[in-house]
Amino acid sequence: MPPLSLLSFLQCAVALGLLNVWIVRARKATRFRGGAAKSLAQEFGVYGLPAWSCFVVGGLKIGAAAMLLAGLWIPALVPVAAGVVALLMVGASWMHARVKDPAIKSLPAALMLVMSAAIIALA
Repeated sequence: MPPLSLLSFLQCAVALGLLNVWIVRARKATRFRGGAAKSLAQEFGVYGLPAWSCFVVGGLKIGAAAMLLAGLWIPALVPVAAGVVALLMVGASWMHARVKDPAIKSLPAALMLVMSAAIIALA
């Protein structure tokens, strides 16, 4: 494994954060869920999105997380994966704003967006 740099730290932080949300905590309530949702699936309902969109977004986020981790050895994957995450985080922030969530609920998406932008700049 390459030595830890700011880029590799950010890659791991974003990837592990996404995997935590989408695999470990997908069915658990958190203070950051949109509206009064208690799970990711319910959150997509709060946003008025079809049920299938949760699977599409989840697949994209888990795939991007895997690419960010693989990017520790295959650097060409990193900008693409970080770009996907950045676009999805813009969408997540917009959805929170659309349902008039308090700003704190958008904080994780905003942090992921900033870290993804930094990854793109550093990659």
